Amino acid sequence: MDCIIIDDEKMARVIIKTLCNEIDDLHISGEFSNAMQAMKFLNENTVDLIFLDIHMPNFSGLDFIKSLKNPPKIILTTSDTKFAIEAFEYDFILDYLVKPIKLPRFIKAIEKVNKQEISSKSKASQVKNTPDVENDFYINIDRRLIKIDLPSIYLIEAKGDYIKIKTENQDYTVHSTLKKIEEKLPESLFLKIHRSYIINLKKIVDIEDNSVLIKKDVIPVSRSKRPELMKRLDLL
Repeated sequence: MDCIIIDDEKMARVIIKTLCNEIDDLHISGEFSNAMQAMKFLNENTVDLIFLDIHMPNFSGLDFIKSLKNPPKIILTTSDTKFAIEAFEYDFILDYLVKPIKLPRFIKAIEKVNKQEISSKSKASQVKNTPDVENDFYINIDRRLIKIDLPSIYLIEAKGDYIKIKTENQDYTVHSTLKKIEEKLPESLFLKIHRSYIINLKKIVDIEDNSVLIKKDVIPVSRSKRPELMKRLDLL
């Protein structure tokens, strides 16, 4: 785990370095006497953890925290306990160590960091292993439930109180609204490009001006939807 130390007191930095050396998987990438130096470093480097003093001249630790765009995990180190409540408003601040810092307390702080890291990886793995969308859904036609393979749908068109669902093999007319079916469709695959049309982005054949070609259907693209359409396409 790569970390940096930010503290205006040299002895405080020495103590934290000594404590870090007691933890096998901690690697100190740098130490800084002020937050501005650290910001320059972080503009070109990434770290997993920051040991940050609150009280520093000109630019405090809390000022530094507010300036971070993509903050890593942070452990605050300070001799002042009054900022603890404010500090824990930030979910990336995992602990608040009061000086003088002893090794047993330091180890507990690192354990919190490790637990949070394990939890984050577990959640990411769950999301990755969860299917993005269901592969099919059912429509009701003449009291019959008909299963439709979602990827086979290339176009859905609103027609008054009905919608027309066009698939690779067959077209279906269903008593429903475009809004209702849009809620059931995966955003990763489908996009409403006009008040009357939803298209399967994977089925686009051609795009010209304010229209798209889906199979043999030329579909208008509303001016408000064109930016989103262009954003969703895999452009070279």
